[in-house]
Amino acid sequence: MKRITTYTLLLMLALALMAWTFNSPASAQSSQQPAPRPTPTPVDDDGNVIEVTTREVRLPVTVLDKKEQPVSGLNIGDFQVFEDKQPQRIEGFIDEREALPIYIGVLMDTSSSTAGKLQFEKQAAKDFIYTVMRRRKDKVAFVTFDNEVRLHQDFTDKQDLLDKAIDNIKKPGAQTSLYDAVWEFCDQKLRGVVGRRVIVVITDGDDTYSRARLSDAIDIAQQTETIIYGISTKGGFAGSAVPGVLAGTVKDSEDRELARLCEQTGGRAFFTGDVLALERSFTKVARELRSQYILTYKPTNEIYDGRERKIEVRLANKQDGAKILTRRSYKPRKEGQ
Repeated sequence: MKRITTYTLLLMLALALMAWTFNSPASAQSSQQPAPRPTPTPVDDDGNVIEVTTREVRLPVTVLDKKEQPVSGLNIGDFQVFEDKQPQRIEGFIDEREALPIYIGVLMDTSSSTAGKLQFEKQAAKDFIYTVMRRRKDKVAFVTFDNEVRLHQDFTDKQDLLDKAIDNIKKPGAQTSLYDAVWEFCDQKLRGVVGRRVIVVITDGDDTYSRARLSDAIDIAQQTETIIYGISTKGGFAGSAVPGVLAGTVKDSEDRELARLCEQTGGRAFFTGDVLALERSFTKVARELRSQYILTYKPTNEIYDGRERKIEVRLANKQDGAKILTRRSYKPRKEGQ
């Protein structure tokens, strides 16, 4: 009995020793893979976190000769890009032969100041769509703005739906929220589309109600790579047949703001009450859009501080009288801002 008890005690001690050895920290470390270490967050010499952002700038570019005809057949080596006067390397190039779809927003002023010109505006909207949109390729949306911004027809390539939406506009509203209309359409409708982005604004140019400012409208159009064309219903000539269009009022302060909105985004404004001249302008716009190049570059200045940067596009071999249409500036921001 005494011998069995001693043997039992010795066996229990041996088992306890084995269990202690198996569960010891050294054994546990050797039997498990080490936990992966996270990639360290980059910091500067003062311990501040460095935010890393990769950003490309895309520039829709139209080149016109001295007769204001689009110049086609250019390649990447024919262009030079400068940001704040510093040369940039062009890393992406799309020429006019790559027929990307165009998403067009037609934004029509229906404020009280346009009451006598409503029929002219509606016809101008239809004419622009007829001239520029390619069926089964491009898409158009129709919006009106007065004291409210209203989407009457979302993006479609159906001409009959667009005509119906335009014809249904009967009465003007009160105020003019031009800059709000541009801001909302760019933000809500153009951010996610794949293709070229264009807005045509039909207005007398006098914003009276927007929360957004002219600079806000330009900024978001540049962010979304949207080209804006303006049709001023205030800029007629003497003897104009368009009711409500006054002679001799071209290029007042409101017209200058409309011109700036267009030019800063790579477009242009048209000041005429002559319907035939307007149709010729639409044909010119259509040709320009079909002859457009897209240049892409990564800025050498990688500080995304939201400050405005000036952009200049030049031809490597200068052509007499050549004119380049593109956006003139942008404000770099970190992703998510």
